[in-house]
Amino acid sequence: MLRSLVKLQSQFGSALSLSKVCPRSQHLRFALKYSTATAERKRFYQDVSISQGEGGVFEVNLDRRKLKTPGGKLFTVPNEALAIAVATEWDAQRDTLKFYTMHLTTLCNTALDNPTERNKDQMINAALKFLETDTVCYRVEDPHGLVELQKNEWDPVLHWIENRYDVTIGSSSSILGPDIPESTKDTFRQHLNSYNFWSLTGLEYVITQLKSVVLAMGIIDRHLSVEQAVLLSRLEEEYQIRRWGNVEWAHDYDMYELRARTAAGALFVHLSSESSTVKRKLLQD
Repeated sequence: MLRSLVKLQSQFGSALSLSKVCPRSQHLRFALKYSTATAERKRFYQDVSISQGEGGVFEVNLDRRKLKTPGGKLFTVPNEALAIAVATEWDAQRDTLKFYTMHLTTLCNTALDNPTERNKDQMINAALKFLETDTVCYRVEDPHGLVELQKNEWDPVLHWIENRYDVTIGSSSSILGPDIPESTKDTFRQHLNSYNFWSLTGLEYVITQLKSVVLAMGIIDRHLSVEQAVLLSRLEEEYQIRRWGNVEWAHDYDMYELRARTAAGALFVHLSSESSTVKRKLLQD
């Protein structure tokens, strides 16, 4: 499916523009604030461990001191798998803590503090708004090469999600975009309602990174890899780069950053839905 994209990637490497990774919602501006408020800080701990607290939740400890959120709450996560993943982020930091690289920690902070004070219905409505402006639904009328590229690469994914959820989405070259049927929105609303609050936090993060509900669901449903979804989300940019060239170092850095954020969001969704306890700990006290 990604023949053209693979060719593009082989010619120009991995990358993306800063405009594609800038969060658009207030919710994600708060999340970004958590990860960059203190961009870097000297590492102040030696050991990272996890422990089970009251009510079955798990905590992350830095030298036996309990981690807290930016809002001052005790940092707790719903299961051991997510606790290990977050602890791994902290343990992977070296002499300097780079908070902007700790995406799982940021998402946990956002879920715990809920700075915008939203409930599940509000989060679902926010996510569905992206369906009306979905990246894969907006098509150009020219140049011919880009028209064909969008058709060849986006149509299979669009057909997949329509068949997967028995909905109609469609595409359009109009500035107004496709007219999404209410029945389609209702189907997705019902599906998204099956996610818990934490999983929705991660899913909305992925949707915002890719500017696409279709591509986000493709990743979560394991129909697309993160690399495929990221390339599809920036199809027009890759086309323009093929024609006009790029600033190689910036292109590569941006692509890797978008992949990291998208992968972290997808992992967060799956780990937040995990109810079983990890049998073999990956971190030792």
